[in-house]
Amino acid sequence: MRLSGVGIVVRVLAAVLLVLATFNPSGVSYVGWVRGGFDDNLPLKVLAGLLLFVIYIIFLRAGLRSIGLLGKGLVLAVIGAFVWVLVSYGILEITPEDQNPIIWIALIAIGITLGIGLSWSIIRRFLTGQLDVDDVESS
Repeated sequence: MRLSGVGIVVRVLAAVLLVLATFNPSGVSYVGWVRGGFDDNLPLKVLAGLLLFVIYIIFLRAGLRSIGLLGKGLVLAVIGAFVWVLVSYGILEITPEDQNPIIWIALIAIGITLGIGLSWSIIRRFLTGQLDVDDVESS
């Protein structure tokens, strides 16, 4: 049994990309696109919004089934503590005047949390040797 590091990285990157494609401070996102004029390309914006919503439901449901709400909270707490360490050692600088770094950090933390939720079955199997089995229907 081996840990599929590439699979985990792909899932985490996909989740971070999903979050950043939905919103980010640069304005190049779904929210920025909709804010630019909701009436322009309305059918396309509604379709894109619904697709994003469906993907979020898939990611959130998978994550909640694998690590639960407490697990998601713990992942966010670990990421928060890691950022705190980076700030306290001067590796990362956050100032009250510039809110963009903290927004980017929060968005990436949410994406990483979603990605870990998607990857938890792989990580758990590697650590414990146990498989996660979803609801099985008997025929």
